[in-house]
Parts: sequence; structure tokens; C-alpha cells
Amino acid sequence: MTSLSSLKDTHRPPKKVQRVGRGLGSKRGKTSCRGGKGDSARRGSQCRFGYEGGQKPLYRKLPIRGFSNERFAREVHVVNLDIIERLYKEGDTVNLETLREKGLAPREVPGGLKILGTGELKKKVKIQAHALSASAKEKLDSAKIAYELLS
Repeated sequence: MTSLSSLKDTHRPPKKVQRVGRGLGSKRGKTSCRGGKGDSARRGSQCRFGYEGGQKPLYRKLPIRGFSNERFAREVHVVNLDIIERLYKEGDTVNLETLREKGLAPREVPGGLKILGTGELKKKVKIQAHALSASAKEKLDSAKIAYELLS
């Protein structure tokens, strides 16, 4: 019984594929049919990414869709309550400066400091942050720990 996968085209001879880049003796070696003179032969020659030899490149043919706010996002440094509990003593102030001194915060944080509510905080510390998560605010209020929201 014959199936579609076993059928063969016996009317046309198979096309011989010219393999390029297989050595100097193959007539299609070295530059592999790409030419070797002009600008491409010169030192420092580069082609812009996506350049298609004067034809309109694909990235200019495709439609631009949607808008993303990602490029305007301000990076925020986040710290959990359990880290504050582990690193700070009673009566200390938690802010970006003290976090930098302890090696936890980068030099510049455009969005400021945000406190997240993972873990428990039992030490009475003073917190100065730009934002608090809802769970962190709830835990700080229940433990009667003072916090200040910076603008």
C-alpha cells in the first residue's frame, strides 16, 4: 500500500544545490559569493544592523503597535521587614542613607525606598521611606512602629 510519504517525483531530476563557503577549490569559497572589493574590503567596514542593501528594511515595514511605559519607569529599591529586623538595632533610623552604609542600597535610586511586608518587625525603629506596601503598613501600625512617608 502506498502512502503520501512514500511517493516520489520521478518526472524532474533533483536540483543540484550549490554549497558556498567550502574552501578555495570549490569556486564558491573564501568570500562565498559576497564579493570582496569596495567598502567591504576596507578596514573598519561595518553595515548598520537591519540594512538590506537599500531595500526598505523589515523593521521599517512592520507596524508599530501599542505603547509601553517601561522607558519612563522609575526604579524603586525594596526592603522587607525581616531584613530590617535582622540588620537594625532598637531606635535606629531606616532610610536610604543607612541602607547604603550597610551595603544594601545602590548609590542612586530614582524612585526611592519602598518597604514590603514580608516577615515580622518587633524592634522599635523609625522608618523613612517613599512608599509602603499595604501589608507592611498594617504590620507597622499593629506593632506601633513609627514611619514617615517621604515625597
